[in-house]
Amino acid sequence: MCATAAQASQPRCEVGSWRLEDGRVLDIGPAGEDALRWRLPDGRSGALAPDGRGGWSSTLGWTGRPDGHRVAFDGCERIRFDGVAGGRIALVQTDTRFRGSGVELAGRLTMPPGQDPVPVVVLVHGAEHDAALGRYSLQREFAAAGIGVFAYDKRGTGASGGRYTQDYLTLAIDAIHAVREARRLAGARAGRIGYQAGSQGGWVAPLAARIAPVDFVVVSFGLAVSPLEEDREAIAADIARAGFGADALAGAMEIADATAALIDSGFSEGYAQLEAAKARHGDAPWYPAVRGNFTGYLLARDEATIRREAPGLVRGVPAHYDPMPVLETLDVPQLWLFGGEDRDAPPGETLRRLAALQRAGRPIVTAVFPRAEHGMYEFETAPDGERLSTRQPDGYLRLMADFIRGVRLQPRYGDATPSTP
Repeated sequence: MCATAAQASQPRCEVGSWRLEDGRVLDIGPAGEDALRWRLPDGRSGALAPDGRGGWSSTLGWTGRPDGHRVAFDGCERIRFDGVAGGRIALVQTDTRFRGSGVELAGRLTMPPGQDPVPVVVLVHGAEHDAALGRYSLQREFAAAGIGVFAYDKRGTGASGGRYTQDYLTLAIDAIHAVREARRLAGARAGRIGYQAGSQGGWVAPLAARIAPVDFVVVSFGLAVSPLEEDREAIAADIARAGFGADALAGAMEIADATAALIDSGFSEGYAQLEAAKARHGDAPWYPAVRGNFTGYLLARDEATIRREAPGLVRGVPAHYDPMPVLETLDVPQLWLFGGEDRDAPPGETLRRLAALQRAGRPIVTAVFPRAEHGMYEFETAPDGERLSTRQPDGYLRLMADFIRGVRLQPRYGDATPSTP
């Protein structure tokens, strides 16, 4: 059963935005039942756990390794971060329920203190099933930077009704309704309004903006290729990263063809083709390197498991969706942000397509954070090859905030250089 909007809107009192006496802004968010997470605007972050002495000790990023930071709370209004005192920023939150595309959705408007007009950004989901109202730190981080934020639980998640889907048109209509609700709640304080969308939201937000124009669209680690093209590009990057050449790539593309046939059939047929490809290439030295998106999941499971689980995992995904007809006619200013080490959604072809649109006069800005992976996280690599996220890139939040405000962009944001037409 879904939680009510009231239940979803009552996090523990430590959660919030805090202004330290040295001028820094510290975000404290939930990170599980008995854990918290701190974030600074420069991208540094750590997980917090009770230290047994009335405070909270920190571990670096998502590594689980102690980093020496410590947080202590004095009730719900005062904080100390590494000994520096601070107080809660009085963000103004308004919970709401509004009608999406045939379902009721749970949303929240978070506004900075004061009465002056401010830009408002609507956060559009990726493919995750998590509830945005409890999970999205950007609703506080943007608001602490002077930007209104509207977050809402995606249909079928959290306190929202309906059935979870990844149908882009349905989700775009939900986003359009979210903009209308955000504008209604913000009233006279609503200035510029637009979207910030992560990952799969990079297909949804431009479509919503094409149907009902807004003032801006920010896409983080999204793509201008289809989901199946994303899978193939990720596999090609896997092969190249592992040091294999053209023969290995040709074999890996046979596997990608087999998984695409399975997806195209709605997982009703194509199993024999996939098994044949696995038998043909399973002993090849490059085979363990094949990861992709859809393909990595399908290679790791037997037919019975795929038939049972896969349809729900990709429910509604238009695997051949081509975003280019929307982007070629979209006049809304857009900021596209990428991780240079993104192995889930490699940005190469997307950057080439966006550069062509820039040359054609579309109002697009791109920026690549070279050391970041999907989700815009920098990382370290464990001995087993797994990536452990350490932080978000310096400049990432600042670049988005400047674009949302409509101010002139700086030449550099951390390691990223915005590319304009």
